[in-house]
Amino acid sequence: MNPSSSWWNPVRHADRRPVLLVRNRIQRAIRGWLAGDGFTEVDPAALAISPGNEAHLHGFATEAVGTDGLPRPLYLHTSPEFAMKKLLAAGETRIHAFAHVWRNRERGPLHSPEFTMLEWYRVGEGYETLMTDVLAFLRLAAREAGAPLLRFRDRTCDPFAEPERLSVAEAFALHAGVDLMASIRADGTTDADRLGAELDRIGLRRAADDTWSDMASRVLSEKVEPRLGLGRVTILDRYPAAEAALARRVPGDARVAERFEVYACGVELANGFGELTDAGEQRRRFEAEMAEKARVYGESYPLDEDFLTALERMPAAAGIAMGFDRVVMLATGAPRIEDVMWTPVP
Repeated sequence: MNPSSSWWNPVRHADRRPVLLVRNRIQRAIRGWLAGDGFTEVDPAALAISPGNEAHLHGFATEAVGTDGLPRPLYLHTSPEFAMKKLLAAGETRIHAFAHVWRNRERGPLHSPEFTMLEWYRVGEGYETLMTDVLAFLRLAAREAGAPLLRFRDRTCDPFAEPERLSVAEAFALHAGVDLMASIRADGTTDADRLGAELDRIGLRRAADDTWSDMASRVLSEKVEPRLGLGRVTILDRYPAAEAALARRVPGDARVAERFEVYACGVELANGFGELTDAGEQRRRFEAEMAEKARVYGESYPLDEDFLTALERMPAAAGIAMGFDRVVMLATGAPRIEDVMWTPVP
């Protein structure tokens, strides 16, 4: 039976309820931790001018009809990021949100079209602080679930162990035997032919029209990600600048950016940044992402001009988004994301 069907059946609900109560305890514990560290909880609107401007993110489109009867296109946000950064521009310094977000073309054991994202920002602090935050939340989740280990299927991870921290380049070399940096020029632009030669050498398939990003993503998903977060948490750090549209570049090395992801049991849990605050550079990156989206999918999303204006006033900050449902999954050992959602998407 589909886990998202008949979840309201009293017998099925009785089976599901213990895990759902653990979800509540984990959320309450994280909220308490954030409040104790001086964070203000905010509640961003879900309707947005743009759902996000990353090439491979897909939003849900809708429209708002005004009192004049005329429709105005809007989208359900894929992240509360734009709204929360506007709050930073307005003067907030430590904020978090448990936000429902929507992503189209995503459904599976680890994906739901609607899910809960925990997002938080720290003004004036380095992005390494966010790594410490995530570890604290994973440990809180394990304690609230009464679980010594995080678990997904046959994979386990000890959240209390010292985490592994690897750059993306180090992970490509270690797990795929690929020299990623050889295909990235000093200015951060990429060389698809060089990376294609690396894929050919290790016997990984590629198409004639694959971009550098296509090939890098394939190595990451097929060779690297399944080996991350096994036994202990992995922090995958210093993404290529070409794969970090919202992050600032690492000082002194334009090839890589202040972006990291956190993995446990081979599952991506969080995506953090030293935030880009150069509005002109952000516009250029968004335009490049939307050009790629149009090339691949035949559609693109508008830019949120209000966000780009606010970015000019936004202070230096670090920000991160964590898939809250996935954290609950791993803490409870649930096999599917719907198992930890009070009312799964039909």
